[in-house]
Amino acid sequence: MSNTIFPALSVSFPSTLPTNPTAPAGGDINEGGFGATLKNAISQVNDLSNASDQQVGQLVQGDRQDIHNVMIAVEKADIAFQLMMQVRNKIVSAYQEVSKMQF
Repeated sequence: MSNTIFPALSVSFPSTLPTNPTAPAGGDINEGGFGATLKNAISQVNDLSNASDQQVGQLVQGDRQDIHNVMIAVEKADIAFQLMMQVRNKIVSAYQEVSKMQF
């Protein structure tokens, strides 16, 4: 069972923590865990952007008449991108804080 953090992106995180917090979840970054979640979220943001670009192109060519749905798709892609950038900024900030720690 997982909790959805941002429904438009369908990004979800497990509701329970692993029993051994020092071991990476899923082992490899490609198998699961934090890296896979980030990769999935970036892919979903890209999909939203591509879909909105396609709808704008159809509107410009005259193949679509519903400007409202096109604007909703564009705004959804924009908000998803802004969220992704804020998450990136937080990750970079956390990395910088950890790198400043003295061991």
